[in-house]
Amino acid sequence: MEISIPVKKVYFTLMNEKPPASSPLTYRYLDIVTVVFTLVLALSNIASSAKLIDWGISLGGVPLAFDAGTLFFPVAYIFGDILTEVYGYKISRRVIWIGFLGLVFTALMFYFIQKLPGEPTWLNSVGQSAYDKILGGVSSGGIVLASFLGYLGGSFSNAIIMALLKHSTQGKWLWVRTISSTIVGELVDTAVFIAVGSLTRVFPWELYLTLTLSNYLFKVAVEVIMTPATYWITNRLKKAENLDVFSDLKDLTPLAF
Repeated sequence: MEISIPVKKVYFTLMNEKPPASSPLTYRYLDIVTVVFTLVLALSNIASSAKLIDWGISLGGVPLAFDAGTLFFPVAYIFGDILTEVYGYKISRRVIWIGFLGLVFTALMFYFIQKLPGEPTWLNSVGQSAYDKILGGVSSGGIVLASFLGYLGGSFSNAIIMALLKHSTQGKWLWVRTISSTIVGELVDTAVFIAVGSLTRVFPWELYLTLTLSNYLFKVAVEVIMTPATYWITNRLKKAENLDVFSDLKDLTPLAF
């Protein structure tokens, strides 16, 4: 599947994300990146409400326990970096909103299923309470609100910083841009997600520091470890798409699609 957008296919130059609309630009892999990004978001949201993980490791006396979604969520930030680096902030912004719509659909779907009547044999062997405890959390007000606010704040912080740093570094030192944007983006996401989740009783308050610290450190560590893979995917995409966008810094608002 290919995505056609009415702009000319060129290497975009500094401060130019609006080439002449003379011929269609076909993105060969944008649809794949968008699907992976959205899928990881949805699965992370489900896993976050399903289980808390504790590997028995502590830092300064604080246990490093975290929700299961943390295992997958950093992958979304890696692809978010790739989107902004290769396709520019405008495309990244659109994909972030598509991911948000995916989260909304996931929450509505599990809420609808939760309200449907259960089959008698299933109710006796498994029970509605089992569904409510695991999958019911995906559509509960607390986890939904925490996920939405954390995701939007963190993702847009990450994308905007990536776009700004690409200009200030003149397209060099990709590792500086990816790690720096992740440090800020994941901080916003984690702080908002755990705070709202704790306020709405999704997570117990006594685990606030544990979950915030462990989630944040793990997510940033994954970004650092995956830097070589980020370089490889980014370089392959730039060559395949014949594209390297320097975003228009006058249009960094998140309130557009």
